[in-house]
Amino acid sequence: MEEQEHRNILPEGFLLQEYQIKSVLGKPGGFGITYLAKDTNLDQFVAVKEYLPTEFAIREGRSTVCIRSVSDKEAFEWGLKRFTEEAQVLARFKHPNIIWVLRFFRENGTAYMVMEYQEGENLAEYLKRLKILPEGDLLAIILPLLDGLEAIHQAGLLHRDIKPNNIYIRKDKTPVLLDFGSARDAIGQTSKTITSIVSPGYAPLEQYDNDIGEHGPWTDIYALGAVMYCAIAGEAPPASTRR
Repeated sequence: MEEQEHRNILPEGFLLQEYQIKSVLGKPGGFGITYLAKDTNLDQFVAVKEYLPTEFAIREGRSTVCIRSVSDKEAFEWGLKRFTEEAQVLARFKHPNIIWVLRFFRENGTAYMVMEYQEGENLAEYLKRLKILPEGDLLAIILPLLDGLEAIHQAGLLHRDIKPNNIYIRKDKTPVLLDFGSARDAIGQTSKTITSIVSPGYAPLEQYDNDIGEHGPWTDIYALGAVMYCAIAGEAPPASTRR
């Protein structure tokens, strides 16, 4: 598995249009890989997210993404469409607590979203160091995120995967939401492994079973409440299926 994961990563120094790959940001997920890259035209760092759902696709050679089988084509393309739509919607926002999308393009049989990059760490790493957060520090993170969520919900977009790993704390201590899950949610409706779609402890019941209820702004609010629980208790709450 680790060998395959490594094979799916674009090599350091690879030139993706004007973006030179430097390293992987975080751990490669089952739906895509985010890279630290250098914009060689503007001489600045950016984050580049590559659509690569490993259940349905694989890297062939140095760059090309190929569908695993004919039966995976529909799911791959459905997720790709949602990934594209997500980029288009996010590009309209210039909210300080939502990741800024700078550019979108298709290449290598897949698609790429170019986003701002700022130094800092995700909330999971932040909490690992601090264990729990004082009330004032927690509110300084949660209230701006609520403001950002209100903006995206009004635009008809949901995050669908709010958890400490997807909340980034900049060096100035301001938070920003990362890794929106539109493509992941689309693929989840055809996936064979529901555990790869949801984040236990942070996902409400409707994300485990669509028959329980529709997804909506409440889906994200539940997850953000679970993040607050984690920041206070030092661990994620029990999975919604166990309560």
